[in-house]
Amino acid sequence: MNTKPVREGEELNQDDLKKFLLEHNLIADSNSELQVSQFSNGFSNLTYLLNIEERAYVLRRPPFAAPKRGHDMGREFKVIRNLNTVFDKTPKAFAYSEDTTILGAPFYVMSKVEGEILTAKEAHKRQVTPDEFRTISNTWLDTFVAFHNIDYNAAGLEDLGRPEGYIERQVTNWSKQYLAAATDDVPTAKKVMVWMQENQPKHYDHTIIHNDFKYDNVVFKDDSWKDIAAVLDWEMCTLGDPLMDLGTSLGYWTTAADPDFMKQGLQSPTVMPGNPIRTELVQQYATKSGRNIDNLIFYYAYGLFKIAVIAQQIYYRYKNGHTNDPKFAFLNKASELCCNTAWQAIQKKQIDNLF
Repeated sequence: MNTKPVREGEELNQDDLKKFLLEHNLIADSNSELQVSQFSNGFSNLTYLLNIEERAYVLRRPPFAAPKRGHDMGREFKVIRNLNTVFDKTPKAFAYSEDTTILGAPFYVMSKVEGEILTAKEAHKRQVTPDEFRTISNTWLDTFVAFHNIDYNAAGLEDLGRPEGYIERQVTNWSKQYLAAATDDVPTAKKVMVWMQENQPKHYDHTIIHNDFKYDNVVFKDDSWKDIAAVLDWEMCTLGDPLMDLGTSLGYWTTAADPDFMKQGLQSPTVMPGNPIRTELVQQYATKSGRNIDNLIFYYAYGLFKIAVIAQQIYYRYKNGHTNDPKFAFLNKASELCCNTAWQAIQKKQIDNLF
């Protein structure tokens, strides 16, 4: 993925950072020239590319002025470090620091994984064919299913979350977070919150879940699209219901049949020919995983609502001057779109052909 110059106000203290790299044996000389650039695709934690001594590292830190909740660098570092021992599609975690005198916030350094990241822009640029997308979607889904089958006890991650009561806590907590960050009156947001409280599943599987598993959070080894080198963006990884994970992925999975305002508001390569529609994706997941997908409407509505909250929280920071990234300026509209779409799915009792 391409990087850009570091945004104003999001620079790193290079002298202190190089001392840290030296202390952890990641470089040989703290006087070496360090080139820092910034990955621009993400909407949450800040991600930097460090080039030094002919080596490349990736650094992650929380956004400026962001609350610690959801941006726990130590937790994310532990997830990557431990998962790397049992899941070969995890980057290597090298070093972590909670010393805020270095960069102003906790951060960690991991390996840079080479390969192909398929954003909507990249997919259109490459003119990815329908046959290629059939391969891409299968590879992506196989990795998703394999991830849900990981023995999290073997990875030493049994304390990562509390799977009992997971759904109830998620519905309650995401609703509270939405209300705390609300800037506009969105009637469907309140309707979806009430409906989820009244219609949540009571019995479900417990697995490790990623919570943001989509095309642009995996690195394909090459453009044969037959293997994934790494899964990225582990900040929301926890233990819970794998169908909640699937629901979030469905929330991002816009299709060619969706109206233009959905495709523009939730831009994804999945709109291109060769990708399954959401119903087909669910059927494929059920076949590959052996899980029954009951309560499908709940899981899809939940996924959309969670995305709505995340977008709204980022917009709240933007509106209050805590970030100046122009791509955040219309996230309140994306949030409203997700709430409206979730309510349509609830009313129509389906996850395709919603408008």
